[in-house]
Amino acid sequence: MHILTSQEQPMAADRHTYRITGGVPLHGTVEASGAKNAVTKELVATLLTGEPCVLHGVPRILEVDLVLGMLTELGTQVSWLGEHTVRVHTPEVTSTSLSSMYSGVNRIPILMMGPLLHRRGETVVPLPGGCTIGKRPIDFHLRGLAQMGADIVDRPGSVKVSADRLTGAHVHLPFPSVGATENLLLAAVLAKGTTVISNAAVEPEIVDLVLMLQKMGALITIDTDRTLTVSGVDELRGVEHHTVADRIEIASFAAAAVATDGRIEVRGARQDHLITFLNVLRHVGGEFNETEHGLEFFRARPLTATDVETGVHPGFMTDWQQPMTVLLTQATGTSVVHETIYEDRFGYAQQLSDSMGAGIELTTRCLGAAACRWHNRDFQHTAKITGPTPLKAADLVIPDLRAGFGYVLAALVADGTSTISGTRYLERGYEEPVAKLTAVGANITTQPA
Repeated sequence: MHILTSQEQPMAADRHTYRITGGVPLHGTVEASGAKNAVTKELVATLLTGEPCVLHGVPRILEVDLVLGMLTELGTQVSWLGEHTVRVHTPEVTSTSLSSMYSGVNRIPILMMGPLLHRRGETVVPLPGGCTIGKRPIDFHLRGLAQMGADIVDRPGSVKVSADRLTGAHVHLPFPSVGATENLLLAAVLAKGTTVISNAAVEPEIVDLVLMLQKMGALITIDTDRTLTVSGVDELRGVEHHTVADRIEIASFAAAAVATDGRIEVRGARQDHLITFLNVLRHVGGEFNETEHGLEFFRARPLTATDVETGVHPGFMTDWQQPMTVLLTQATGTSVVHETIYEDRFGYAQQLSDSMGAGIELTTRCLGAAACRWHNRDFQHTAKITGPTPLKAADLVIPDLRAGFGYVLAALVADGTSTISGTRYLERGYEEPVAKLTAVGANITTQPA
């Protein structure tokens, strides 16, 4: 894998576009990749020790490329030991800041604050970026670090954080933010004393990070009431860890199997990470079987409408709603998808309606089981989907990572040949999507961008 240098601009342009001819049922087997949302944070966690760390199951995706490029700038030595195994070693942190090329690229730099404070006592990190799906502010992160004794100074486009040594604190998160929980965990493991994070996120990727940190010598307790208790230790050691499978990729291929009336086995898929998704899939008309190596997904009956509400784990994941929304365009009746995590997650729906003929109507109203935090605010966070709607081929431009697979799925269902650009967003989080889709029979090719 190529690691970006400071002379290159990350995520500057597509490497290629996709051409997809729809109407083909997908059949076959794919291997689940390691979870982007786990491994990128686990790479950051290796900064907490001066000893070598080996991570297995690392997906070959652009987001991993970016994180390894960031670590290299900070002094990390990176070497690949196999196709999906990487060794990272930071005996000395040689820089406490990242170059401006990483400003606004993704949210990983803000997660480096805790490790860099422990290693060097200060850091300047660029303000976060990533997909355009909502504001995703970092006030929870900074407020928690301030409670732990960090001195924070805002700068244009960045933030400077310094501390002699972080100390334990009781931090209550107003919302169980995944990023803030991860940030506070990374800060707390080497802090002096005990840190309690209440109303924390408890996603499988966070549990996987906890497992890795525990192997390194951290003392972390996960209570049933969303409380994480971290007893700080003086040092952490190197680790060998295998990252958890990507439940977003797994759900994407599950939706593709059901939408195209095919049958796909995803090796490495875990039922316990997909419970809520599988319930919704079954309501729509999909089904699954456990296999020797994972889960197999298929359509069990004609598709029918259902209602979906996204939520924090163990709720229906916000990153599952894009392929599910496309699947629901093929279901008989009117479905409602209520997004409660990000205020602008349906930015992709307009192209599906205008260009492909999907029956999707957006509203600012809360049409879920209860009013959410976007209630009475001017955000189109609920979709009414009327189906089944024959989708027609179109030229599509991917606006963000998770919308990317939604567009791919729409093209796989549509009549005719679609062209999809903006593929750099999809390839941030999906490993070899063209090869995997081809392996299950999709009519997909690439052409130079």
